[in-house]
Amino acid sequence: MSTAPDSAQKFDTSRAGEYRQQSRIALAGYEACHELSACLLAAALGTGREARILVAGAGGGATEIVTAAALEPNWRFFAVDPSEPMLALAVARLEETGLTARTEVVRGTVADLPDGDAFDAATLIGVLHHLPGDAAKRAILQDIARRLRPGAPLILAGNYRAYASEPLLLAAWGERWRQQGAGPAEVEAKRARILQGADPPPSEEAVADLLREGGFAPPLRFFSSLFWGAWLARKSPDAA
Repeated sequence: MSTAPDSAQKFDTSRAGEYRQQSRIALAGYEACHELSACLLAAALGTGREARILVAGAGGGATEIVTAAALEPNWRFFAVDPSEPMLALAVARLEETGLTARTEVVRGTVADLPDGDAFDAATLIGVLHHLPGDAAKRAILQDIARRLRPGAPLILAGNYRAYASEPLLLAAWGERWRQQGAGPAEVEAKRARILQGADPPPSEEAVADLLREGGFAPPLRFFSSLFWGAWLARKSPDAA
């Protein structure tokens, strides 16, 4: 899941190939987070209605789309991702699940899309912590807000807190890999990779600040797993 050209370079063919399996280990509760995200969107939009959903950073297993589509058959999806290998995985999953007719797929960024309130809701899952610096994080949230209807819900999910600031959580994250069969050397390699390879917001308050600056009302957190959190926030009435 990537939404900017620089971050997309991280998800080359080799990393994209391992994404689907490893994401479920790195995030305990992967399926639950996606299932609850779909449930929150359905609750916010109202069940049974038609809706257009912007899925930013859709590359990988297209889990956001597959899960939400099963719950709401009248939703249509617009999947955006700049990483060609990751987007190819998403397309393969959409073909496998028969969802290509309900999904428009675009290789690019949210900023590449036309401005305007074309979408009833959006998701940004597993993306924000891959974008370096607050400016890039704020920019993608602003880009999403500009393409949502007033009051539309956004599901934001990803890692928050500086990893090194929570040694117990980081140790438990390593134990999660060991629990799934990783040896000591692999656990250390995974730990080194996460410490060097991402830039999560430092706190939940920082997430709320980024959302506010991006054009969203205060968020409601509905899921948490070690460093990971998931929130629902609505586009502010006065957002551009």
